[in-house]
Amino acid sequence: MKVRVLGCSGAIAKDCRTTSFLIDGEILVDAGTGVGDLTLDEMRCIDHVLLSHSHLDHVAALPLMVDAIAAQRKEPLKIYALAGTIQALRAHIFNNVIWPDFSRIPSPEAPFISFHEIQVGQTIELCSKYIEVLPAVHTVPAAGFAITAGSGCWVFTGDTERNQAFWDRVNQLNVAMLVIETAFSNREKDLARRSLHLSPTVLANELDCIAKGKNYPIYITHTKPAETELIMAEIQRFDQTEPCGPNVTHDIRRLRAGQEFEI
Repeated sequence: MKVRVLGCSGAIAKDCRTTSFLIDGEILVDAGTGVGDLTLDEMRCIDHVLLSHSHLDHVAALPLMVDAIAAQRKEPLKIYALAGTIQALRAHIFNNVIWPDFSRIPSPEAPFISFHEIQVGQTIELCSKYIEVLPAVHTVPAAGFAITAGSGCWVFTGDTERNQAFWDRVNQLNVAMLVIETAFSNREKDLARRSLHLSPTVLANELDCIAKGKNYPIYITHTKPAETELIMAEIQRFDQTEPCGPNVTHDIRRLRAGQEFEI
């Protein structure tokens, strides 16, 4: 299973694209601005979109992508999301004010997109991959995902703050790679708490929830562009990949747009 990082920033700037991951060229996980780096042919190959939540940095490119390729597709683009996320998309994006309602265009019987409700704890099968919907703790209905093609899982927290239920389930999985958000530095820890995001100090506490004996690479995503270097420096004060030493307990790395991983 190939995971391609299209975007992993918490906001936009030069070379900073917001959250979106492409799985085997056919499943899109979130639809942030990183989708804009795909060619039309690559976008046409996407049949399924998994959305963690409704915030703009995770859905901004979705209406534009639909507009770019929908008329060239034979089947609707299938969008999987929590009920609250679908409700938000219908009310605030695909509402014939901000953007056309492509769930009814060109006709209700043959639309360009179709919405499919998912629930936390549910597992669905798409393109010979199993996707489990994981809990997230955020300001709007939100989820994470664990995706596997039969071996290890690629696990994505989505946007979240402290989340014991997430770890309770992840500790039962064969994790090959964890992508976890850390949106704010410690100097913005109060803002992180109010907006239900992680800061390095809280991240350290969260990583302590990993079961003993479980070891896998951990990639940091969703950092604000102006704070990325500071966030990674603060993380390295409690844990780091290099230099290895007696106090290093986790393999923590910075996620970057353009990276590709084989899981």
